[in-house]
Amino acid sequence: MGLRTKIGVAITATAALVAVLIGLVVHHRTAVNQLETARDALDQRLVSAAEDHAAGVDRPRVILNPYRLPAPLRRAAEQGKRATYLDRSGPEPVLWAATKVRDDIVVLKHSYLRQTRNLQGLDEDLWLAGGVGTALAGVVGVGLATVAGRRLNASARTAERIAGGDLVARLRPRGGKDEIARLTHAVNTMADSLAARLQAEREVTANIAHELRTPVAGLVAAAELLPPGRPAEMVRERAQRVRSLVEDVLEVARLDGADERAETDVRALGELTRRAVRAAAGDGQETAEVRITGDCLVETDARRVERILANLVTNAFRHGAGPVVAEVEDGVIRVRDQGPGFPGHLLAGGPQRFRTGSGAGLGLGLTIAQGQARVLGARLTFANLRDGGAEATLDLRDAVRPAPPEGGG
Repeated sequence: MGLRTKIGVAITATAALVAVLIGLVVHHRTAVNQLETARDALDQRLVSAAEDHAAGVDRPRVILNPYRLPAPLRRAAEQGKRATYLDRSGPEPVLWAATKVRDDIVVLKHSYLRQTRNLQGLDEDLWLAGGVGTALAGVVGVGLATVAGRRLNASARTAERIAGGDLVARLRPRGGKDEIARLTHAVNTMADSLAARLQAEREVTANIAHELRTPVAGLVAAAELLPPGRPAEMVRERAQRVRSLVEDVLEVARLDGADERAETDVRALGELTRRAVRAAAGDGQETAEVRITGDCLVETDARRVERILANLVTNAFRHGAGPVVAEVEDGVIRVRDQGPGFPGHLLAGGPQRFRTGSGAGLGLGLTIAQGQARVLGARLTFANLRDGGAEATLDLRDAVRPAPPEGGG
């Protein structure tokens, strides 16, 4: 149940409860006042009738010693009291009044049907007014809740865009100083602060990588001049590793910016996958199996697609376990392994640089893959398989193009 519905239901229920309570109070007070007025009038008539009977004057509508008299009223009259009694046991309500004059019981009765119908009419009017008031309150409540809900939904959508990396997303401020206006200001302030901090982090990362690039390149060149031997191989291996790390950091910095553009051409997706898997295998590394169940042509940036797939396969070997399979099916590429699966934080929030779940690496490979997919306009998702292992899915179906017709002689 959404917030708008909850607020509308709460306001409607409150209005209905208030209408019922007011109706009960008005009904009760009207009934009491009506009965008291009728009793006073009939009691005054009874006093006059008793005086006339004592003086020997007979008055019409006066009943003497009736056979049928409500028991409570008879007991009160026999005790010498002057009393009234509303009898609802018959087909229509009757108001009785009785008193004892010497040995006779003087009785008056009056139909209470008109008062009962008046009270029923009042109840109908109260129900009608309560229903209309409740409906009006519900409409007003839903309207107010809709306005508030739209503003809150706008805040939520903007916060989601910011969380997804759109650091220029902002809420449009509106007049007023209510809680939603404060929330709007808080979201915009948070976005400004977050954008400033991330920009500072990116600049520092890029500057460090640029500063390291030249000395690392010199280190690699110097390592190549070392005499053959195991120590030289270790130095060259470490130097290449540092060089790859610097290049990855620079690539992440570039992908964080807004200047990256894809250079597209039409290529066969199956062949792109094979090339990427061969590139990920490297020198002597175990290669992944490529399964093509539905090849197609895609209009995309082949270099970026190969970079994404190479990083996915490398990550599968480094953090997962074989066999690693890359499956191509109608514009969708799935890379699976039989390892422990992706960590929970990656499934929840996507890849993050300098954070991995295995304790090895800096988390740059999947971050680069995610950034390259964003430049391509493709969708890269991560999931854990039920029977164990991890699966990364690159969806390029929006880039699929029909095959050209075969040439005829």
